[in-house]
Amino acid sequence: MEKKLPKILREVIQDWAGGQAIKLMFQDEARFGRISDVRRCWAPYPMRPMCQAMLTHEYSYAYGAVDACTGELDSLILPHVNTYCMQLFLDEVSRRHPDERIVMVIDGAGWHRSGMLKAPDNIYLLKLPPYAPELNPIEHVWDELREKFFHNRVFASLDALEEQLALGLRTLEQNPETVRTIVSWDWIVSSLITSFMK
Repeated sequence: MEKKLPKILREVIQDWAGGQAIKLMFQDEARFGRISDVRRCWAPYPMRPMCQAMLTHEYSYAYGAVDACTGELDSLILPHVNTYCMQLFLDEVSRRHPDERIVMVIDGAGWHRSGMLKAPDNIYLLKLPPYAPELNPIEHVWDELREKFFHNRVFASLDALEEQLALGLRTLEQNPETVRTIVSWDWIVSSLITSFMK
């Protein structure tokens, strides 16, 4: 995809966007549950830190799309990963950016391939190659979220977990420069620039 992206974007800009500027976003979902993530942590010598552990099979899902050039993040917390929830997310992103043409890069999940999924008029869905999550920069946003907001924590309820997830997502949405340092990969930015050159 690194080599093909400028050509693909040129075609999409010409054929779908009518030569207008586009916003390139990368989308993914991540599961967050009441399974604690125990990691090393600091404690003064000779204290030994105590971390609770929990294994409860209750989950919520974060849907996110990030602009790899600016670090702008759009996210929603939804109860499932399915076509209906993906449609809600696409409609929300479209509503947040009514005057922009968005090329959204998605993976090959079943709910992304469903014939029932309808991209809003201002969103063009572009599929990643199969088995290539390393090409999707939003994967690193999930890593940042887990590291900064979830490790060594136990949640008494799913509501408590969702409150923490909302706090983490809101913090990242309000700090696009921080997100940009995570997702602004040279090959993506140069692909977007190159796609506007003749």
